[in-house]
Amino acid sequence: MQNPSAVNQESGPAFDLVTQLGHLAFNKSFYSLNSDGFCSFKPNYMYFSGFRGSTQKRRRVIAAASLTLGARNSVSSSVRRIVSEFNRAIKFHCDRIPIGFASVRVGSEDSNGARENGGGVLEVEGLPLNGVEAATPKRVLILMSDTGGGHRASAEAIKAAFNEEFGDDYQVFVTDLWSDHTPWPFNQLPKSYNFLVKHGSLWKMTYYGSAPRVIHQTNFAATSTFIAREVAKGLMKYQPDIIISVHPLMQHVPLRILRAKGLLKKIVFTTVVTDLSTCHPTWFHKLVTRCYCPTTDVAKRALKAGLQPSQVKVYGLPIRPSFVKPIRPKIELRRELGMDEDLPAVLLMGGGEGMGPIEATARALGDALYDENLGEPIGQILVICGRNKKLASKLLSVDWKIPVQVKGFVTKMEECMGACDCIITKAGPGTIAEAMIRGLPIILNGYIAGQEVGNVPYVVENGFGKFSKSPKEIANIVARWFGPKADELKAMSQNALKLARPDAVFKIVHDLHELVRQRSFVPQYSCTT
Repeated sequence: MQNPSAVNQESGPAFDLVTQLGHLAFNKSFYSLNSDGFCSFKPNYMYFSGFRGSTQKRRRVIAAASLTLGARNSVSSSVRRIVSEFNRAIKFHCDRIPIGFASVRVGSEDSNGARENGGGVLEVEGLPLNGVEAATPKRVLILMSDTGGGHRASAEAIKAAFNEEFGDDYQVFVTDLWSDHTPWPFNQLPKSYNFLVKHGSLWKMTYYGSAPRVIHQTNFAATSTFIAREVAKGLMKYQPDIIISVHPLMQHVPLRILRAKGLLKKIVFTTVVTDLSTCHPTWFHKLVTRCYCPTTDVAKRALKAGLQPSQVKVYGLPIRPSFVKPIRPKIELRRELGMDEDLPAVLLMGGGEGMGPIEATARALGDALYDENLGEPIGQILVICGRNKKLASKLLSVDWKIPVQVKGFVTKMEECMGACDCIITKAGPGTIAEAMIRGLPIILNGYIAGQEVGNVPYVVENGFGKFSKSPKEIANIVARWFGPKADELKAMSQNALKLARPDAVFKIVHDLHELVRQRSFVPQYSCTT
């Protein structure tokens, strides 16, 4: 029997067709791990076939993936037809073009997948990699995906910090690796994520179902046969000196490509984890130069996943540099936003898409923050509706008894937070980190299963916020904070400020700058196809 291939330490997850079909076959009775860490499957289930070994004698290795399901009476004909078509597609793809990492691998294992032609030039399938001294400006490539707004926000924060700290010494590029550099259907990842999150049970099944190593490694081994070559071209297009991943699905394929090309010691590859507490296992890869963690809880997970202490740095979550600048007086900010200058204010938001029970919460606040006895308001609301124009229009049509300002998508969130005294939001890590920097007590009204679950106890147990899904209860908490429990509000504000890490993004870019400075030899690329 041939050695099963491509299920190794650097594989990662992909929520694709292989996953969906693979769930029919994956359970503990169907697979076993060999002594070399590779995964083999019993004949009537999923099987990946390929070759590995020295590449001195062979310039190309054809990686093949085949999925076979045992035909049983209980299996419907439609399932068998789907599986048959899937097998035919893989076979056709494999026969037509060289796929997988074999198409970019040359040389021997001793040279880490790169071959020198005698003139100081590394050759990889027609892509000459000329080893020369580093030229300025250096290039930074940030890999992200629009699966939620936090990944792009972190990418833009890092880009802004590079510009502020080093100016023209660095060129920074941000790309959605899956959307921009993979074929269909893999480039539909952001849309797939949005669909899954809207149907919570599906996302929960996907998130926890892909967590076991044998599942996500096998999954990505199959996916990589289709996307490796396109991703390699995408990476070479930017000629990066530094690659930064701010997404759990952005480590595995790029690192396999860099290793195959012998560039692991020439390009600085780092991961910036954007989850505060609970995070998917695919965030952590042993081949990264650095793994920047926002909290000690995440750092512990990284070490448990096999990273070395020297690879792990705890700097905090990268937040836009504008949050670090001194804040203007609250009265001045409120005046610009059209708010009452004296009344305490609560910021109500639902992310960039304006999701969640914003309308119900706003109406409950409208009642709770109005003192019927005095006949006057005790607080005011600033509502951020994001891109949800329908919600904004609806709230603007309400005849409020208290001052209410309704905004659409805003770019200066630091000013909105600076004008308020507390915030109501879902448990997104970026918003939590920003609120901490501004010293805003937080009321969390929801979370996404999986990556945001741990953010709730992080906020509550550290004493700078509360959690409730009830709009009425949330409104009552705010009313008490603006009345008899003003001391509690102040104490929570102080706790938030103590845990805040406003300089995290600057620490990250300076550490990256030092890593690049220590490497006197970096590659220059020429991507000719």
